[in-house]
Amino acid sequence: MQRKHFLSLSFQQNLMELKLHPYLLQLAHPFRISREAHNDQQTLIVSLHHGMHTGYGEATANPYYQSSVAQMSEQINGIKAQIEAWDGQDIDWFDKLLQSSELGSFARCALDLAAHDLWGKMRGAPLWQLWGTTLEHYPTTNYTIGIDEVPVMLAKMAEKPWPIYKIKLGTDRDIEIVRALRAQSDAVFRVDANCAWTPEQTVENARQLKELGVQFIEQPLPADDWSGMSYVRTHSVLPIIADESCLVESDVARCAEYFHGINIKLTKCGGLAPARRMIDQAKALGLKLMVGCMTESTVGISAIAQLLPQLDYVDMDGALLLAADIASGIYIDDQAQVHWPNLGGSGVVLLADK
Repeated sequence: MQRKHFLSLSFQQNLMELKLHPYLLQLAHPFRISREAHNDQQTLIVSLHHGMHTGYGEATANPYYQSSVAQMSEQINGIKAQIEAWDGQDIDWFDKLLQSSELGSFARCALDLAAHDLWGKMRGAPLWQLWGTTLEHYPTTNYTIGIDEVPVMLAKMAEKPWPIYKIKLGTDRDIEIVRALRAQSDAVFRVDANCAWTPEQTVENARQLKELGVQFIEQPLPADDWSGMSYVRTHSVLPIIADESCLVESDVARCAEYFHGINIKLTKCGGLAPARRMIDQAKALGLKLMVGCMTESTVGISAIAQLLPQLDYVDMDGALLLAADIASGIYIDDQAQVHWPNLGGSGVVLLADK
């Protein structure tokens, strides 16, 4: 009887176990962009446990994309049986499962990230290595300064000296803001208008922003203003990077006609597997490549970091904007240097599980 009980217990330990962990992340400072502002961020952590290993994934709630923690949880629980049938071995099988499901992209992202983290941990190697890349060269993340009164924005920069800042814009004083920040910093500046400008504003702002040493402009126009982007693409003196206009794999080819580069968000495209396909498409089309983040924890940021060797730019400061993190994994120090964990996969450990 004792032997039968041992065999039964051993079998149960080798089954896949899915768990959902909702969190409310508190931000260190209020964060505002052109269309919204918030002091905290709801997020969903997904864990996949198999044998001795646990993989973690994340997707934040986002009203702009009509994604909530409750909605993601309901969708994921709807295919729990299929998810728990996976043995952690064939990551392509898992990707096909997600592609064939009716999950929204945010729910797919959380599962995809957890599956990749588990898959890498079971092989004892980080994802970047399993994908055949190296850490010889990779971009430095920017640090984001949200819209605020200029003295507050300056104080945030003084609190966080950084080599690259992304400055959120979309006000009636955008050039004034950048000029004031430039007077206090010689860091690289990038600006993100989050769809707030007109084509004419963009072209004129680009001229002045170039004089202020801005590197590029991210998503100046509404996502579906393709005629406006045609005008901007022709007349802008600064490169334009797509964000809201480039959500999924099928958007890449169209964006190549209107933008100089794309910013891939894992939550929007559905995770690492589709992001890697988007990267391959973008490279073939000669587009500059950036991967961006939401205001998320180290769970999501550690997944983004696995793509670093393949990118031109990166925005992975989400965890740096939090008052307190919920996980360990990739760590970015005060000199903007990335420190890589010893674990395989994305290297994530949820602090509650330590």
